[in-house]
Amino acid sequence: MTTTETATAPLNAVAPQKERILSVDVLRGFDMFWIVGGAAFFRALSSMFGGPIETFFHGQLEHVVWEGFVFYDLIFPLFVFIIGMSVVFSLQGLIARDGKVAAYRRLLRRTAILFVVGLLYYGGMNEGFENIRLGGVLQRLALAYLFTGMLFIHFQLRGLLVAFATLLLGYWALLSFVPVPGVGHVSVAPGENWTNWFDAHYLPLRKRFGTYEAQGILSTFPTIGNGLLGVFASLILLNKAFDDRKKLTWFIGGGAAMVVAGYLWGIQFPIIKNIWTSSYVLISGGFSFVLLGAFYLILDVWKIRWWAPPFVWIGVNPIFIYLAVNVISFEDLANRFVGGEIATMFGPNVGALLLASTSLALSLLLVRFLYVKKIYITI
Repeated sequence: MTTTETATAPLNAVAPQKERILSVDVLRGFDMFWIVGGAAFFRALSSMFGGPIETFFHGQLEHVVWEGFVFYDLIFPLFVFIIGMSVVFSLQGLIARDGKVAAYRRLLRRTAILFVVGLLYYGGMNEGFENIRLGGVLQRLALAYLFTGMLFIHFQLRGLLVAFATLLLGYWALLSFVPVPGVGHVSVAPGENWTNWFDAHYLPLRKRFGTYEAQGILSTFPTIGNGLLGVFASLILLNKAFDDRKKLTWFIGGGAAMVVAGYLWGIQFPIIKNIWTSSYVLISGGFSFVLLGAFYLILDVWKIRWWAPPFVWIGVNPIFIYLAVNVISFEDLANRFVGGEIATMFGPNVGALLLASTSLALSLLLVRFLYVKKIYITI
């Protein structure tokens, strides 16, 4: 990990292309907000109202068990999408200035660091070599970054579009038309699909679900599709021939079209996050485009930015805060300040909201401190 001290553009001015783009930092921060305490806060807040409001928020802020799609199922693919955007920001100028070899050096170095951090995050050697977990969120982010970057280095737009279509259609064809060994028929059921079968036979060491992994081998390939959608988004964002109206048409109109296409595809090829089906890629990628368009419209076109700072604080240090919320445990710290008798004296619902609010506030204080000190911990 390296620490840089390049200041983020002020919130009252549009950043030049060579600097960080505000709407992207805010989108990244918005994505991580739900992990660092936003989801817990809104679940606790909705419990104060009960009834349909509580049911709605709890349903949207917890992952679907297997088939379907809710808001919380967008968090992971949205980050892959943003990583795809960063590929363009990181490598485009480097390729033009220093060539493909230099781009590969950066790509491989960052991939290796992120993958190793992921291994350590999930326990490393704590329980012995045989219990190392190769599949995990950070490891998948590393691989998505690697393969998206490799495709970007070697292909122009048409080749990237072909790669995107090939990944989604090839995965769909395998899971939809080829019988699963040992099952004897086509299946996307838990433990009975090609993705889980492949992990059981070819993914070594510890797996999250015993015989298969949520971030397994085959499902990594459609994940690259989300990274490529991020590449396409960056190419639109940086295209000087596109005015704001055309960019917003691509982001919001194109994103909405992908969401509709994903739901239609889901009738035949179910929307399943745990095996990252192609319909899931289109829906999550479509919503990612729409969110980017919304932030671009509000922040860069309308220039309404008073609400953005907390998301910027998070967005410039996303990997650090992702690790910090689990290593530091802001929930435990919140308990030390407002737990016990303080929380219980207000009743269970208010007490839970007080704890969630304090935990979220502590995480925001940390990222704000780093931001003010211009400490950006990146990979």
